[in-house]
Amino acid sequence: MPELPEVEVTRQSFAERIAGARVTSVRLGKPLRWPLGHEPAALVGQRVGDATRRGKYLWLPLSADVEGRAGLLMHLGMSGSLAFSDQPGPPGTHDHFDLATTRGTLRLTDPRRFGAVVWSEALDGGTAGKLIAGLGLEPFDPAFTGAYLHAALQRRRIAIKQALLGGDIVVGAGNIYACEALFTAGINPRLRSDRLSRPRAERLAVAVRETLARALALGGSTLRDFRDAHGMAGAFQLQAGVYGREGEPCSVCATPIRRIVQGQRSTFFCPHCQR
Repeated sequence: MPELPEVEVTRQSFAERIAGARVTSVRLGKPLRWPLGHEPAALVGQRVGDATRRGKYLWLPLSADVEGRAGLLMHLGMSGSLAFSDQPGPPGTHDHFDLATTRGTLRLTDPRRFGAVVWSEALDGGTAGKLIAGLGLEPFDPAFTGAYLHAALQRRRIAIKQALLGGDIVVGAGNIYACEALFTAGINPRLRSDRLSRPRAERLAVAVRETLARALALGGSTLRDFRDAHGMAGAFQLQAGVYGREGEPCSVCATPIRRIVQGQRSTFFCPHCQR
């Protein structure tokens, strides 16, 4: 599933190119997770604003005038990707949404159709407001500190990794990045959240930020089919410390990396380095 780094890399790969363009047509393919919620023809002629991101959602403002606040909220689901092209070619079987503009076409490809493109009257209202209301802090928000993380974890009685994956404390710490951040911070993924000390919470907050920043610099992770809007794959997975390395020696202590299952997701960790 594309996580925060992959979604942000995708945004960066098309945002400047589409900003200021006028919509010329909208094509809908097979139904996605949620309906568009707006008449496609009504979007024609509207101007595209600056694309932003909130968690794993992309927000593409569309307006017929300067004061407009409406737009499209996009989610890549489990296997979706966005491509922006001057000449996209005929849509394929898994191409379910085209936003054609005067600067090119933004196309959503999603084999599993868990992604979505939803019109909303505003990012902080309507459908978009409801979908993002429960999201936690962005990892690069100055408010995401060790003190904040410690206080939030004190209200949880679940494994620390599960708390990170929840998205209501901090967004972006998906499965790969939660495993890597916990390894960097030296914290066992099975530790109960409310038992994490303040100093270790500070280390974990720093590790989450550093892990996601490194993932962004490397273009995200490509485990199966992720590509940005230029068609480029990510490289973070090639430098992972523990993820996907079951049985291999830890890069720090040479202890074999272990794999367990938490919440139906694979967790990788070093039993020696992560106490």
